[in-house]
Amino acid sequence: MSSSAPIAGHPDLTEMRMRYERAAETPTAQVADGFTVLGGLFVALSPWITGFAATTPSLALNNLVVGLAATVLGLSFAAAFHRTHGIAWTAPVLGVWTIVAVFVMSGSVMTTSTVLCNVIGGAVLVLAGLGTMAPAFATRAST
Repeated sequence: MSSSAPIAGHPDLTEMRMRYERAAETPTAQVADGFTVLGGLFVALSPWITGFAATTPSLALNNLVVGLAATVLGLSFAAAFHRTHGIAWTAPVLGVWTIVAVFVMSGSVMTTSTVLCNVIGGAVLVLAGLGTMAPAFATRAST
């Protein structure tokens, strides 16, 4: 049996939660969370908005799944950053995958719209994800 105390009994738990709440309330974090949601929605819907869903169904499905995942992440960061800050690194990873997917997925037809949508949408997710991570890093550095 372990002698370590559960996290619920940790003496600094309240302080840690308040630190992450302050980080989530910064304008940088709020803008980044919003861009993560909007970038995710753009990636998810871009195959049908620009019309490449019929020509590259595998990329369209990829964009839908990745975009919805990014949207859920952005909403999670905005609603409960103190609980979701540990997975903030996944948003930039999803952005990088969005950029790379158009070039590496089999069955993808590279057109101007597929490349532009994935590169722009992926770049938004990378930058927004890094922006989401920034307040947590600043909070850790100041302690």
